[in-house]
Amino acid sequence: MNNRVMIFDSTLRDGEQTPGAKLNAQEKVKIAHQLARLNVDVIEAGFPISSPGDLRAVQQISREVKGPVIAALARTVKEDIDCAWDAVKDAEKPRIHVFLASSDIHMEKKLRKSPEQCLKEAVEAVRYAKSLTNDVEYSLEDATRSREDYILKVIEAVIDAGATVVNIPDTVGYAVPKEFGRLIKLIISKVPNINKAVLSVHCHNDLGLAVINSLTAVENGARQIECNVNGIGERAGNAALEEIVMAMIIRHDEFPYVTGINTKEIYRTSRLVSKLTGIPIPLNKAVIGINAFAHSSGIHQDGVLKDKRTYEIINAELIGGQAAQMVLTARSGRHALRHQLEAMNYHLDKEEFEAFYQKFIKLADKKKEVYKEDLEAMLIDVSYTEPTYELEYLQTVSGTKTIPAAVVRLKKGDTIFEEVASGSGPIDAAYKAVEKITKIDTNMENYNLRAVSRGMDALGEVSLKINYEDKNIIGRGMSTDIVEASVKAYLDGINKLIRIISNSNNNHNHTTAAAKNKECC
Repeated sequence: MNNRVMIFDSTLRDGEQTPGAKLNAQEKVKIAHQLARLNVDVIEAGFPISSPGDLRAVQQISREVKGPVIAALARTVKEDIDCAWDAVKDAEKPRIHVFLASSDIHMEKKLRKSPEQCLKEAVEAVRYAKSLTNDVEYSLEDATRSREDYILKVIEAVIDAGATVVNIPDTVGYAVPKEFGRLIKLIISKVPNINKAVLSVHCHNDLGLAVINSLTAVENGARQIECNVNGIGERAGNAALEEIVMAMIIRHDEFPYVTGINTKEIYRTSRLVSKLTGIPIPLNKAVIGINAFAHSSGIHQDGVLKDKRTYEIINAELIGGQAAQMVLTARSGRHALRHQLEAMNYHLDKEEFEAFYQKFIKLADKKKEVYKEDLEAMLIDVSYTEPTYELEYLQTVSGTKTIPAAVVRLKKGDTIFEEVASGSGPIDAAYKAVEKITKIDTNMENYNLRAVSRGMDALGEVSLKINYEDKNIIGRGMSTDIVEASVKAYLDGINKLIRIISNSNNNHNHTTAAAKNKECC
């Protein structure tokens, strides 16, 4: 059997369903371009019917991103399938991904339909999708809790209807390796037309078994793995792309399979996804956590200094995560900075480099030493929303016997606004001052602060989620001052919120005008 395994990346669809993660269209496109550089086989760009914004994002990805297959998710509903096709029709390699539940509990309790009705729907949906594009994937939701005889019947029927890929999801992370491998083997041996389709798996991590379940499925005949960067996803997450790929490389003796992944882009992709989704990477995360190549034990340190192979099974250079060899300061010139960026595999044109150099100088004036992690954070620190408000001035007061207070000055166009507020701490006081100026009162759902690099003067990165009415917004900010980083993150969220409200009002006005025109006609 062919040992090539296709990597289907669902970071932009299933990954974005992670609680707290929210990407706008431009951020999705940026990640999609990076996934193309990573060389995944398939990018599941979204669920177009779910929102107009998701539809636009998938359309833009389809038009811009070349190389991987671009897939869009759809239920077994004609409207969904039409919307998915509208989203991916301009892609170099389009795919429609249709799904429907196959377990008794889902069919009976959620869908309230009989197995026969669901089978009929599945066949009709695949047949219709096939009339639009040659590449159609079908997923049996909650397959690992479904009756085996029913699974076999559905798979055979959808392949006859035109499915080119059949996916077996462990939707709630219920399976264990032995039984999941046996199920894949059963499908390979019992479905008579299975050779006409690629067998895929999609594992969730509720029991921490998503990666090993995926690898076991490949051992038993599956040839596509659906996974996410950093293992993000609903509930406990999905199978982690980087862990699956590196397991096949490092333990090729046990998993003699190959992917097309450009491993040099793993570290960069991981950091980009973490930054834009606002989901921090755990320090001890396998393969790409900061501690993955850190050693505190004296015995370990001694061994690594003599030969890295004593305690490191992965060469950091293999995933593009080699630590910086050159320390940059405010006295480092353009040549040294460009050299370091190129060593990190970032290639900026003249205009981009000059703009970045100015950002670097500002940071270097505040920090004694600028590390690779600082450079990466600045490269990714791009807001895709034209700011309504910009931070002009910030001063805070706090102490053990002092009432925390903040003075905030914001610029909106040519107008300057200034407010003073007190709060439970300097950050809370600054946020209240911002709320006074913007007249927008939000609820803070989540707040994360991490040091980007090392040292007392480390660059601080804040990501937060604010809620306003039914809208959840992710804001991000960076500074060597954590209060300033916090205010920048909050302003980023406020500016995004203002943009969303403005777009919503414009869409409403357009819809109203169109309705009036229709009535006139």
